[in-house]
Amino acid sequence: MKLLAVTDKVVDFIYSANLVEKFADVDMVLSCGDLPYYYLEYIVTMLNVPLLYVHGNHDPPVEYTASGAQLTGPGGCTNIHGRLVQEKGIAIAGLEGSIRYKPAGKYQYTEPQMWRQALKLSPALLRNRLVTGRALDILLAHAPPFGIHNGRDRTHVGFKSFLWLMERFGPRYLLHGHRHVYNPLEVTETQYEGTTIINVYPYKVLEIPDE
Repeated sequence: MKLLAVTDKVVDFIYSANLVEKFADVDMVLSCGDLPYYYLEYIVTMLNVPLLYVHGNHDPPVEYTASGAQLTGPGGCTNIHGRLVQEKGIAIAGLEGSIRYKPAGKYQYTEPQMWRQALKLSPALLRNRLVTGRALDILLAHAPPFGIHNGRDRTHVGFKSFLWLMERFGPRYLLHGHRHVYNPLEVTETQYEGTTIINVYPYKVLEIPDE
């Protein structure tokens, strides 16, 4: 299974005619948020594969098209926040947003609020473990886990509840964005328990081996 993961930045060669030539063998696209809806719609239209996403803290409640139409999400794509979905044999769950740093910020959560989101996911993950033997393959998030790939400022601190989800349910991967990485020496892939955590900024191509 070959995945294209995107987040936080419009990449010129992806938003171009080169997209199909470079990523023709991609089976699925995953978005960690903070991307224009038109960008995700372009990707899903050109590649014609499933595109699953979560919102980032900078995503607008409404995006306006050139014709004045209002979009609350990218057309042809699937928002998986707070849900477990099965796509092409892969179990994927999503948790949107960042730590709350503005009183009324959209797609922002306090730590207790994100704990509630994580706990709401738990029954579905437990059922999937009973049925398939594995609770989760990929946790798709915007923010990182607490203490892993975090920034030094409050805005870019991760969630402690993500650590618990990895310890309790052992996803193979946790994919996130939120932290923009400009230093090529900065660590963007970390192992925690049995989970590989990847900051996909601005995009990564992943080969998911069959188990």
